[in-house]
Amino acid sequence: MEVQIPLPELALVLGDEIQKDPDQMADRYAAELLTYMSAHIHASGSNNIPWNIEIKSMRMDKGTYVDSGIPYWELIVLVVLTPGTEGSTRNFILKYDAVMHQVVNHVAIVSVRSDWEGGVLAEDSVKMVTAIGWNVDEHAARPLEVELGNGSWWIGFKSMVAYGMQHIREGLDHILFLLTLLLVAPLTIINKKWSAYQGFRYTLLRFLKVSLMFTLGHSLTLLIGTFNLVTFRVQYIEVLIALTILVSAINCIKPVFHQKETILAGLFGLVHGLAFSISLSHLPIDTSGKLISVLGFNLGIEAMQLIIMACFFPLLLMSKWKFYPALRIVFAAVVIVASVGWMAERITNNENTITNFIARFGFA
Repeated sequence: MEVQIPLPELALVLGDEIQKDPDQMADRYAAELLTYMSAHIHASGSNNIPWNIEIKSMRMDKGTYVDSGIPYWELIVLVVLTPGTEGSTRNFILKYDAVMHQVVNHVAIVSVRSDWEGGVLAEDSVKMVTAIGWNVDEHAARPLEVELGNGSWWIGFKSMVAYGMQHIREGLDHILFLLTLLLVAPLTIINKKWSAYQGFRYTLLRFLKVSLMFTLGHSLTLLIGTFNLVTFRVQYIEVLIALTILVSAINCIKPVFHQKETILAGLFGLVHGLAFSISLSHLPIDTSGKLISVLGFNLGIEAMQLIIMACFFPLLLMSKWKFYPALRIVFAAVVIVASVGWMAERITNNENTITNFIARFGFA
């Protein structure tokens, strides 16, 4: 459970001194905050057996009031609630009365942002939005009965398949990378230049080899990254992805990797797989759940890739026509511009004209 409390409201309980140095407040008042939060968060199962409550971390961050747009500091507390051996995380009672036990008009908004077994994976699909407030007549905050309903690994699996498809559908960088590699699938190299169409069988085999190698590459690192077996900076991976797109687009214009597109797809797939794993590595689920998630997410990625490639394949058969070289070069040039824009944005952490233009079409 993540608890977010605006500092001005927390100061009404713990005193204004706590607002003087918000940046360092979580560390400076760690012991006091730990004691306070532990005393005001409780949970129990339907059998009234108390759960174990552990404060994992506390930090300060900046938020914005929705109604006025005024910024404020807030305390963010990560809490782990663990049921007993017979408890269920799908149905339990949450008792929370931080701040409101003294400030009676304070209200805590509660929502489920992640419920793997229920198919909720992101904030755009939150459910069970409700509130906990102080009951003046009872002089207490009423316990919240959390009822998440039926959930299963099958629901989680299906949601991961859909999530994988969505990830590729909205990931223009991954799509462009794959398409630039496939554009040269019907061609071979003569005198260090791309030659003409080599036939349907040749095109189909190269098409399948490139897609298979990319799949093997990203599947391996998706598994490794999801289980945090390697550490990496997200920014570096995102920059490397933009670089893979740039290299594949240059190769699409002039052959840089002589008959090595399949190897290139496999190696670059390793990089893309680490990026895919970012979406799964922080899911609060056990090992079996993560294995199911990796399988479902990967199947979703493959399904959407196959759909995109199937739509794209007829264009490859047009490589026998005279206009194909011009089409290939123009497409690759556009991809080069996009990849340079992505690289600049990901290195500087600032948007630019190119990425702003791409974002207009709903792509990140």
